[in-house]
Amino acid sequence: MYLAYLNHYMTKLKPILQSKYFYIISILIIILYCFINTILIKYDTKYNDTSNIIGTIIKVSEKENKVSYIIKNNEKILVEFYYYDNKPTYVVGDQIKVSGERKIINNPTIPNTFNYKNYLYNKKIYLVIKANDISLIKKNSNILNNIKDIFIKRINNNSYLQLFIMGDKSYLDNDIYNEYKNIGIAHLLAISGLHLGILVFILNKLLFFLKDNHKFLIITSILLIYAYIISFPPSFLRVLTFYILSFFNKKYTINLKNIQLLFICFFILLIINPFYLYDVGFEFSFITVFGIMLSSKYLHFSYIKNLFLITIISFLFTFPIVVNLNYEVNIMTFLVNIIMVPLVSFIIYPFALISFALPITVPVFNFLTGLMEGITNLFSFIDFTKIIIPRIPWFLIVAYYSLLIIIIYYNKLRYLSLIILLIMIHKYSFYLSNYYSVNFFDVGQGDSSLIISPNYKNITVIDTGGIVNSNYHPFDNILVFIKSIGIDHIDNLILTHGDYDHMGEAINLVNNFKVEKVIFNCGPYNDLEQELIKVLNKKHIKYYSCIKELNIDNKKLYFLQTKEYDNENDNSNVIITELDGYKFMFMGDASVTTEKEIVNKYNLPNIDVLKVGHHGSKTSSSKEFINEISPKYSVISVGKNNRYGHPNKEVLDNLNDSKIYRTDQDGSIMFKIKNNKLRIETCSP
Repeated sequence: MYLAYLNHYMTKLKPILQSKYFYIISILIIILYCFINTILIKYDTKYNDTSNIIGTIIKVSEKENKVSYIIKNNEKILVEFYYYDNKPTYVVGDQIKVSGERKIINNPTIPNTFNYKNYLYNKKIYLVIKANDISLIKKNSNILNNIKDIFIKRINNNSYLQLFIMGDKSYLDNDIYNEYKNIGIAHLLAISGLHLGILVFILNKLLFFLKDNHKFLIITSILLIYAYIISFPPSFLRVLTFYILSFFNKKYTINLKNIQLLFICFFILLIINPFYLYDVGFEFSFITVFGIMLSSKYLHFSYIKNLFLITIISFLFTFPIVVNLNYEVNIMTFLVNIIMVPLVSFIIYPFALISFALPITVPVFNFLTGLMEGITNLFSFIDFTKIIIPRIPWFLIVAYYSLLIIIIYYNKLRYLSLIILLIMIHKYSFYLSNYYSVNFFDVGQGDSSLIISPNYKNITVIDTGGIVNSNYHPFDNILVFIKSIGIDHIDNLILTHGDYDHMGEAINLVNNFKVEKVIFNCGPYNDLEQELIKVLNKKHIKYYSCIKELNIDNKKLYFLQTKEYDNENDNSNVIITELDGYKFMFMGDASVTTEKEIVNKYNLPNIDVLKVGHHGSKTSSSKEFINEISPKYSVISVGKNNRYGHPNKEVLDNLNDSKIYRTDQDGSIMFKIKNNKLRIETCSP
């Protein structure tokens, strides 16, 4: 009876699903549905009180001395718990009670960088709690959660088993993962369609003795359980949904093309959760498979040639996504993928399954992943194949995909040069910016500034920031911003002095970006500066110290402090420049002593924009000095709730006649001089 009803409905559905109007209407409906649910409707937590919240753990992750739980009751909540002695042992499925304070997640304070607040929002997490107390209410009794816990314990924190079995990259070292991203193979570390295809192939072979219907039911059940265990990642759901639809398409002879089935998968998953639209795994999964399906008529060669063509197709279809994630592409991706796709998909991934089933083989698996790391490390040292592409706006993305689809669908491959032309126009259009830009970045308790000349003729960085004994590298975000606006080199790196909060990221910068020359302050080199000089010598980067002036484009930076003192702060480079009629002054950490020396030595003009000395410390910015230069705008680079109490109230009083901007309150501050007018933008938290 049930099968008869199913046959009846499939017969009714067949002409609808085969109609092109179904897909046109569905696309319009899904666009409207996603727009309403992700943009028009704003969601927030239902909890005002963050004490005694009870929820069931659905995910556990750990890094250093922090355990993070995602719990679910009425909504999903992220709970962060820091431990020092006894690590909590709660597992997925346990019901816990949490008390703590709400953790405010801010917007990024440097433009075009990762927005963790939006990331959580798109995961439907509207509340983060920094817990001070967690207690068990009820031990897990759900059989699926028990299976999930068995998986987690069996993997035993092996970072690559976490990747290939659980789809969790949080255990992988960030520097190693960035190397995978830099050479364009990070997609191989996800549980992809190819990997699941191998899993389904293995299951099919193991269940060879069953009829197709029974085999389908068992494999689907296994995949559903597996999906639950790894928390239903969208890329996995795409494969699972496509597998189910393909079975029904074949069984009931609906005769839909694979690309039509892919569209139906797309509609189903977005109806279930419209926020999948912002998931990078979802985007990569669908656009890559769509591109390969659309180009299938070209894939009739040998395995190696097809692999090369698929790599090119995948590159073209994921190009805008990759650019807006990393702001650079690596043309070596083609070669690397030819080596790494077979290695990962047909050797390492199957061995991950074997190692999970037979832990005795884990050493072999570790050897293979070590080999993968070694190959990646080898290729990551090659820099000349990396091309920086600025952020692509949405309208250009629409134009790019429209042109690409038309070219491939109508077999007009000779017009692919138009795609290259479009990207080149976009890349070099940024060089037409005919104005000066002076940017003061939020790097916490530190300093970092960027001066951009018209048409990108000169790029100058003043200080890099740096946090002692921290895994957080603030200049990484500045590099992301620099790349996002199309800058591919730095002409001058000026270090005001040798303190870590001003030059701690300098080695990171010269190791990861092209730098023409470095300028040090007066006085002997300290240990930190000497470490940098070793790197500069190795890379053949020129460096100078205690200079009096520096050309940037057709302007000059004047270095006012050339006297040697017995401490780094007073030896700070103090820089003054005039850009299209506006005067800027950068004080480093110069103290009152240096200020007096400069006032006595020079006839200082009124300053339009002052980079306040020493983060607003009372040792700088004396009343006499501020009265002498009379700044119109003052920028204080300072960490939020810093232990030094910066900026000092007396300094703020001294700057009372000036408009004050603070990086702890205003985020990064950008001054742009257009048509002889100063425009100020901030990137507030």
